Amino acid sequence: MFTGIIEAVGTLRKLERKGDDIRLTVASGKLDLNDVRLGDSIATNGVCLTVVQQLADGYVADVSAETVSLTGFAHYKVGTKVNLEKAVTPTTRLGGHMVSGHVDGIAMVEQRLVRGQAIEFWLAAPAELGRYIAHKGSITIDGVSLTVNEVDGSRFRLTIVPHTAGETTLIDLQAGDKVNIEVDLIARYLERLMNYDGKDSKSGGVTLEMLARAGFVR
Repeated sequence: MFTGIIEAVGTLRKLERKGDDIRLTVASGKLDLNDVRLGDSIATNGVCLTVVQQLADGYVADVSAETVSLTGFAHYKVGTKVNLEKAVTPTTRLGGHMVSGHVDGIAMVEQRLVRGQAIEFWLAAPAELGRYIAHKGSITIDGVSLTVNEVDGSRFRLTIVPHTAGETTLIDLQAGDKVNIEVDLIARYLERLMNYDGKDSKSGGVTLEMLARAGFVR
């Protein structure tokens, strides 16, 4: 589990094709690796990867064919910059939102605008993910926890403050670029609860009345 608060920007040093899979070597930049052990998870541009080899200044991880097909790893190359975050601990500040590191798909940057000192982006997500994107809800872009400021179908607008831009790869995004997105975890579970009608369900799922009583809807 992660929070979407980026700790460092790394660089892809090596990518080895192993059939449809990829073994990658990441130079981890200023990320503190002193507490990282084999088998630990590091979110790499929002993708939860397992450390299979430790290096003095980075780590090696494997990316499965399924992950490659759903993420930007399909077109990454040596030298690509990536946002890095170590998995949370019980004492970690939860400054972002709950991020699983399981990318849902790829969105395209449609427009980049400068608003004062901030940068605004309009992005287009796959149509099937649009229902999970809510005004003032949370979304993860290349591993960065962000607030959605406007929604138009499966298109949405983000505002990136100078600190976030300067500490992540988002500062380099331009129209036409593609990014990994992970929608809000709670939205996915709510949809599953509301629509589930399997034979092992005693209640037939969560109803709107139940959500209203809990304060989720009005």
